[in-house]
Amino acid sequence: MARNPVTVDGVTATEFRVRYAETDQMGVAHHANHLIWCEQARTDHMRGLGVSYRGIEEQGLMLPVIDARVRYRAPARYEDLIRVRCWVREITRRQVVFGYVVERADDSVVLATAQTSLVAVDSNRKLATIPEHIRRKLIPVADPVRI
Repeated sequence: MARNPVTVDGVTATEFRVRYAETDQMGVAHHANHLIWCEQARTDHMRGLGVSYRGIEEQGLMLPVIDARVRYRAPARYEDLIRVRCWVREITRRQVVFGYVVERADDSVVLATAQTSLVAVDSNRKLATIPEHIRRKLIPVADPVRI
């Protein structure tokens, strides 16, 4: 789905085309797909920083999403080349907040902005601490756009 992500100044950009299956009868991407696109961008961002979900889970931790917000600004359409930029907005001992901007890659028109908050839990689903070696890699950066 995604092209090779590129990271600049702590912001990772993932690009892909809107697939037909992601659109409605009018050729507009369904709103729920934006969160899936953000998840792809977040996974790419973390991987680029040397952090993988699989590695976190192998340590007995999980990072479930506890809050997700999307502000829709313009429609994404079938065959549009989409760029999703992702960055860490903030991190604490237990929580990490990611920011996103979904834009049309050809003209940089902002289609949506988003934010997700993830919290660390152990295998018993109890609150846990994000290990220091992971927190050191997830460096917060200033928002490149207004969320």
